[in-house]
Amino acid sequence: MEARLLDQIKPFIVMEVLERANELQKQGIDVIHMEVGEPDFDVPECVKEACETGIRSGYTHYTHSLGDPELREAISLHYKKEYDVSVKPEQILVTSGTSPGILLALSVLLNAGDEVILSDPGYACYANFVTYAGGKPVTVPVDAANGFQYTPEGICEKLTERTQAILINSPMNPTGNLLTPETMKAIAQYSPYIISDEIYHGLVYGEKAHSILEYTDKAFVLNGFSKLYAMTGLRLGYLIAPEKYMRHLQILQQNLFICANSVAQRAGIAALEKSGPDIERMRHTYDKRRRYLIKRLRELGFTIPVEPTGAFYIFVDASHLSNDSYKLAFDMLEKAHIGVTPGIDFGLNGEGYLRFSYANSLENLEEGMDRLASYLKSFKGLD
Repeated sequence: MEARLLDQIKPFIVMEVLERANELQKQGIDVIHMEVGEPDFDVPECVKEACETGIRSGYTHYTHSLGDPELREAISLHYKKEYDVSVKPEQILVTSGTSPGILLALSVLLNAGDEVILSDPGYACYANFVTYAGGKPVTVPVDAANGFQYTPEGICEKLTERTQAILINSPMNPTGNLLTPETMKAIAQYSPYIISDEIYHGLVYGEKAHSILEYTDKAFVLNGFSKLYAMTGLRLGYLIAPEKYMRHLQILQQNLFICANSVAQRAGIAALEKSGPDIERMRHTYDKRRRYLIKRLRELGFTIPVEPTGAFYIFVDASHLSNDSYKLAFDMLEKAHIGVTPGIDFGLNGEGYLRFSYANSLENLEEGMDRLASYLKSFKGLD
């Protein structure tokens, strides 16, 4: 008999799109991937060298459960340099990617039935994490009219005595937009803790991403190395938390995960200290792709309600084609051999939208748009 909790966990649809795309590729069909949010770049050279040095020097054993002290110090310095906020190394827990960090933060905040406020649309897995931790996800609809941003009024309507946290994500997945400083300040005034997912920081074009720690210390901050440093497979993230929770977080880490990968932690130090030119090169390339894809999608008749200025996503209104984004995405995959993510993956308010990722080469994006143009010319609706 399966656990009842499993019935409440929804599939991560983008992975199902990817898995079907991979099946088609095994059949010899070329697929242009614009569904997954994974950098197509190789890791910076300094990261490769740090991994090799770490292995050859025998840095392959358990680290401190909170993480390599040198890495935690480097993260502390990074937040001081980037945001002028003081984070003690003792407030930092290094994790195997940001996903464990989300689970750990929720585990120390929630009792059964406690509530966490999420945006709709928002990252697909947030609600599943809350449910798995015994909490109740409470969604606040955000839409094109408000720039896909929380409004103070929208949050206030959802606050109850059971609300333990408000989760924010800026730059945001799936829209690629940033919360304004004014919005972040307003959210910081509420009594629940803020959980701020800052994994796309650094991938910003023409604006500046702000950390919630600039406005409150009553926050849990999630960040890591997967997106900015193209280190997805190395599985390295971190959680910044109020000091009073650190011992509880450490105990959970010891029991559930022991510690993050030791070699990856050495690579993280190198990434923070040496990869500046590589990061700027990648960011410049992403921006070039972003501008190209926005232009082509609009030429093909898609509306982009909020022009993205962060991450590597574009959230387009495809309701003129269908209000069943799931069917539409899979139809595009089967007929045009392009992978995109259906908006329904991100919540009910994402229905009618598609998310395009530009974490792919410009050459492939051009081919993908040409295929999409051909698909649209022959499109007569979905069965």
